Amino acid sequence: MTADDDYYSAQMAALGFVPPAQQIETPSRETLEAADRTSRFWSSRHDGELPLGSDAHRRETCRMFHETFNPYRPSVIDWPKLSPDMLKRITALPIWDIAVQTEGKARLRFATYAQTLDDPEMRGAILLNAWEENRHKEVLSKLVQAYGIPLAVEPPYQKPRDAEWSYLVTGFCECIDSFFAFGLFELAHRSGFFPAELVETFEPVVQEECRHILLFANWLAWRRANLPLWRRPFFELRIAAVWAVIAWERLVLARQMNKGDMATEQDSNFTMSSAQSVTAGDVGVLDLLKICLSENDRRFSGYDFRLARPTTVPALARLALFLAKPWSRAKSRKTAEPTPSVPELRTEPQDR
Repeated sequence: MTADDDYYSAQMAALGFVPPAQQIETPSRETLEAADRTSRFWSSRHDGELPLGSDAHRRETCRMFHETFNPYRPSVIDWPKLSPDMLKRITALPIWDIAVQTEGKARLRFATYAQTLDDPEMRGAILLNAWEENRHKEVLSKLVQAYGIPLAVEPPYQKPRDAEWSYLVTGFCECIDSFFAFGLFELAHRSGFFPAELVETFEPVVQEECRHILLFANWLAWRRANLPLWRRPFFELRIAAVWAVIAWERLVLARQMNKGDMATEQDSNFTMSSAQSVTAGDVGVLDLLKICLSENDRRFSGYDFRLARPTTVPALARLALFLAKPWSRAKSRKTAEPTPSVPELRTEPQDR
């Protein structure tokens, strides 16, 4: 355990967080399937509408997050054995340093923001979110240990000076990355580029990210609705600034990846440029967007429809597909058109 782990644990304990019960031994398949169903499907017992920002909305959002908890333990995950070829594919993915460090930052940022909240229900839900981010970090640590993947030394994680700003940045980053991760994960499943056992092992972590951004989307709706009118313009300006910062970080990260520098100090994740790493074939941007949208809808479909969903990234993806329709149709017609035949040249016999 590092000093950063100790600091995080001490902060969670100081906030009165009690870790939820987890599986003690390797669970049976029936137990895993039951936990998976619980984490994917949830309906509120509240009758009538759930107006965003209402006390009922806040209460049911927090209930959803607690009641869909999956009690898997990283220490008892049975990592499948990989063939040399599969192991090479895993270790070649340029994501592990960023992934571990992203989770390390997220757990501290969520815990710090929870400390600022007066509402005990929302504070408890975000503290559980922080704990689950730490569990994701443990899962990744166990994976790289199991497969001998070298990691860079983790930098010290700094407690954010502006708790709400860091929570907004991390929450919106997760909305972006999870949207693309859903599609990439499905792509890996379809392609068989990675063993089905490994994909299945990571499934609870991916669905957990769905719960995380569902919580964030409903926190955001609750926060907006409960701000005094005079503070709302400033809050919306903050959100616009967050999107600008994230966009800039993505551009910087993309440029550094093109140069072969993974820039592990960046907050931004890596999923948007990883499609070719999970399949042997070529995947077009539009095809990837379609898969991401389909998977995004599928993963959220099991939760009460009255809860808010992240909308910005799916809306941008649908807009991109709509704007690309004329180009796609023209390309399809061009592909479908028969290649004009070249008339054969006849060689007439010459007069002698």
